[in-house]
Amino acid sequence: MGYTIGVDVGGTFTDVVLGGTFGAIAVAKCLSTHYDPIAGIVVGVTRALGDRDPAQVTRVVHATTLATNAVLERKGVRVAFVTTQGFRAAVPLGRYARVEEDRYDLRFSPPPPPVAAGDCFEVVERVSARGAVLTPLDLDSVRRAAAAITARGITSAAVCLLHSYANPAHERQVAELLRESIPDVVTSSEIWPEIREYERATTTIMSAYIGPLMASYLSQLRERLAEIGIRAPVHVMESSGGVISAELAARRAVATIESGPAAGVLAAAGTGFPDVISFDMGGTTAKACVVRGGTPEITNEFHVGGKGSFGGRRAGTGVPIKTPAIDLAEVGAGGGSVAWLDAAGALRVGPHSAGSSPGPACYGLGGSEPTVTDANLVLGYLSSASLPLTPDLAAKALDRLASPLGVSREEAAYAVHEIVSASMASAVHVVTVQRGIDPRGFALVAFGGAGPMHAARVAERFGIGTVVVPAHCGVASAAGLLTGALSTDRVLSRLDAPDPSAVFTSLATDAAADLGVSLSDPGVLVSRSVDVRFKGQSHDLTVEWTSSREELAARFFARYEEVYGIAQRGEIELVSYRIHLTAPTSPPPGIIGNEAAGNGTAGDATAGGGAAAAVPRARRAYFPETGGYAEVPVHTRDTMAGGPLHGPAIIEDAESTIVVPPGWTATLAETRAVHLTRSTTCPTS
Repeated sequence: MGYTIGVDVGGTFTDVVLGGTFGAIAVAKCLSTHYDPIAGIVVGVTRALGDRDPAQVTRVVHATTLATNAVLERKGVRVAFVTTQGFRAAVPLGRYARVEEDRYDLRFSPPPPPVAAGDCFEVVERVSARGAVLTPLDLDSVRRAAAAITARGITSAAVCLLHSYANPAHERQVAELLRESIPDVVTSSEIWPEIREYERATTTIMSAYIGPLMASYLSQLRERLAEIGIRAPVHVMESSGGVISAELAARRAVATIESGPAAGVLAAAGTGFPDVISFDMGGTTAKACVVRGGTPEITNEFHVGGKGSFGGRRAGTGVPIKTPAIDLAEVGAGGGSVAWLDAAGALRVGPHSAGSSPGPACYGLGGSEPTVTDANLVLGYLSSASLPLTPDLAAKALDRLASPLGVSREEAAYAVHEIVSASMASAVHVVTVQRGIDPRGFALVAFGGAGPMHAARVAERFGIGTVVVPAHCGVASAAGLLTGALSTDRVLSRLDAPDPSAVFTSLATDAAADLGVSLSDPGVLVSRSVDVRFKGQSHDLTVEWTSSREELAARFFARYEEVYGIAQRGEIELVSYRIHLTAPTSPPPGIIGNEAAGNGTAGDATAGGGAAAAVPRARRAYFPETGGYAEVPVHTRDTMAGGPLHGPAIIEDAESTIVVPPGWTATLAETRAVHLTRSTTCPTS
């Protein structure tokens, strides 16, 4: 039997899912080790494997926030930026859009640029937007730049010459000379040859900034896994939900910036509902994404480290990245989010998180600040987790809020629960209402260690009547990794290329080489799309490719009306050509839904909680609709088989807990997913 392992490293927990050929899986959840993330991975993998032979592992798929954290915390390597003469200041000048809290700040200072002005260098050359050489490349200017970069002790360089997407010859020559003295050199024509000079520059810079870190990390991961007997290929989830080899992830590290959140969306898309809202609440953040027709929404540009309102990110407030990514909204609200009082005495929750060290107060690991997890424990929603919880420590932490607020402990705890639910609802608002989508026609798919506890309350705010909690919901992101197909994206900007088929063929050939497959291999699929705009306009929309110009225009007009609400017609032009190549792998059956078996070791979780939890229990839990605390039934998925379960009730998994509020009914599906439906009209806001 062969095994596949999915590993998702979060801010609080590291989740591991072991998938087998016949669908049997084991899962493990352990605290993340921020000082050495690989240490937590090795612990989780060892637990999930149990007494199984590690040599039988055929594939390891990993989602990581390494790239994101390096950008946000500015912990990447120092980068030199090399560009066309006259454009050295483009990146230092950058652009910045002020959000609400900055707009009237007289002492406002924009964040520092991704590359300092002194680390930007010019070479003499010029290429037109159509690829014609206007000024030949001066090789001596390249050598002077290389000498200056080396003298500064910089070991990573990003080369982005003007209009190199149209003709990359100069960039390739520059890179060849720079590599004689600089270890790591990346070019925009290798990373993402698409128009828009500033965005292409920042994308290339970020790849040079995090590439060496990613290469070192993945090399160490392979070595540490080999030490415990796993020598299988390591694959990495990329931002768009595909899976690429570790080697490609190291070369094109910028494609992994949104690696962590992408896997959970794939799990939500695999629940069998065509239109869903993915709702992932972990220990540090909560994320939402719309899935329509079983396909997640994809964006071709996103911003890292930006600011915005209610989970959105405003263009111009972060570092723009021009690669495909699953279109997510994220807020700093999770189980570890700290509750605190501001200067006016108002209760706030997040964005600061207690993380895994010291963690919530109830973990007993030295934390004392009240968190969302502490509040849920006081409310009776939680009784245990992947490690023992101490109610007295949670109560003590909540008393620090209750006393100055002049309320009871349970009222303070429920206020924390309500505030964090409202904060997470803002992420759902961004991906639905803010984009003209009515969320009432969607099912909310809840997962993550804390998501199922808050899902029904979030759904109520939007009039959503169905909540789906898949099996192994607490480790759904790790499970989603096992469903990801080996895939990659390629793009090339060519204004109204005379032979689009040749462009698509070239892109597909390069993408196949990236994945180490042939276009003629069975199961290899290539989808083609093109960026179209009205002639004279600056911005474009992506539509599915067809060789018929009339049909292409019709698709663009329909997409334009869908996005902007305006029925407009006119002459169109084609800007960029895109392909998405997939080489499907066969995920072990039953990863998202079917019955599974665990190995029974500490920290593992199995569907239904195991035989020891086959009898329903009861405990006191707080619901305002019941007037406060009330005795409510506590089930596992195994004890729900007798029929629908009416709220208030609690359903426990080993790695997560589902709260069924009054007015909701829970049923167990054949896939072992729990479906919550509103049995009474709930207020919305």
